Amino acid sequence: MPSRRSRTSVSRIKTGSFERRLSLTRAGLFAGTRMASHMATNWFSSREKRDERHRAMLSSQARFLVDELGQLKGSVVKIGQVMALYGEHFLPAEVTEALHTLEDQTASLAWPAIERVLQSELGSDRLAELVIDPEPIAAASLGQVHRARRDSDGLELVLKVQYPGVADAVDSDLSAVAQLLKVARLVSFGPEFNDWLEEVRNMMHREVDYRLEAETTEKFRRMLASDPRFIVPRVLPEYSSAHVIASTYEHGHSVSAPAVRALPLERRSALGEAALELFFRELFVWGEMQTDPNFGNYRIRIAGEEGEDPDTDRIVLLDFGAVQSYTNAFLAPVIQMIRASYENDLHAVIEGGVELRFMSREWPQEVLETFGSVCMSVLEPLSGDSASWPEYAVNSQGQYRWKQSDLPSRVARQAARSAISRYFRVPPKEFVFLNRKLIGVYTFIAVLHSEFNGEPLLRKYLYGDDTPDTSATSQSTKA
Repeated sequence: MPSRRSRTSVSRIKTGSFERRLSLTRAGLFAGTRMASHMATNWFSSREKRDERHRAMLSSQARFLVDELGQLKGSVVKIGQVMALYGEHFLPAEVTEALHTLEDQTASLAWPAIERVLQSELGSDRLAELVIDPEPIAAASLGQVHRARRDSDGLELVLKVQYPGVADAVDSDLSAVAQLLKVARLVSFGPEFNDWLEEVRNMMHREVDYRLEAETTEKFRRMLASDPRFIVPRVLPEYSSAHVIASTYEHGHSVSAPAVRALPLERRSALGEAALELFFRELFVWGEMQTDPNFGNYRIRIAGEEGEDPDTDRIVLLDFGAVQSYTNAFLAPVIQMIRASYENDLHAVIEGGVELRFMSREWPQEVLETFGSVCMSVLEPLSGDSASWPEYAVNSQGQYRWKQSDLPSRVARQAARSAISRYFRVPPKEFVFLNRKLIGVYTFIAVLHSEFNGEPLLRKYLYGDDTPDTSATSQSTKA
């Protein structure tokens, strides 16, 4: 959930099915008429001019529709944000680019409306035990967060309050947004898009299920209880309900805060290693992971600050509404591809891609091998072959420089230069979320300007190697 303080507020959110559908239908019909008129007048232009005008029209259409979605708030905005994050395989680039701007359009709900939700969910007696700040510390499309203090013992907590009516509007909103995209001629419906749309629907229902999120938060807290590098808030069930989650307030700095940037390299690298190991645990051990890479879901607790442990910097993990569980049937070929990439076995990488259904044995061998090589290059920071790293990606101690390596851009350029795009299939929905998580982890480490080799950690989880836990040995603050 975005951590910035909201600058604007609204008194209510349109959640009535008829009211919202009417707004979306009106917008879709208007956009569809615009697109039809554009296609009719653009027909007589040259091919190059047609393409240029069509891209410009797509951008205009997308911006118009995003403005309409932003005005409706609630789950419509969240659906748009999810489509922006995970829809690059289904939607034109102009559409996903416009949808990303929805992240900047979140307004908070005015305190009287939030107070009514709290009264209804918790009751007057429970509510009287708390002193609540009416100004939210965070606001998102589905709800907002308020700080509070318990009168009896001074316990600091936060209340995540779901906006009224958004849970009931998920199905109708998703159908309306999909229809809007279709009427506006911004997407072609097909089996892959429909499957992905269904996954978005399931994801949205998980997002508004606050009881499930509370259970998942507690589950992750138990799993990480023995690891001093992580903090997960404790859920307070006495102040929680179907539409409210109460948890302990956990302070910390944003990942990009000056205080974090000022930490010695050794400590920033230790934090990066911790993030990478958490990803490996989720993938190799638990089979479930938090798939929302939003940096607002993380805080850094600096050692020695506010009575903290003097020896360990810690990562605070927030918001477990987007946790995905994976089956062994899906994870087995994923792990096969990781192992094969590490072992430089191109054939096994290709076999894993075929089993995951985003590569095909019918492709030309050259395309298969190129695609396999692109997949293998993603594991560059985890490779034992440091001699193959670009010179600018290695420091004087032979450690990998995650920020300077510019790996994501290099991988993207490698893919763009090949014939992959002509053959590439829409990956299974599970892989879309997993890939987004991996990019998020790499970016987190790069923002910290960490410098370390990921191979020992990978070997630990791939082969069970009894290698030293590098993340634990480099936590000293004496740098």
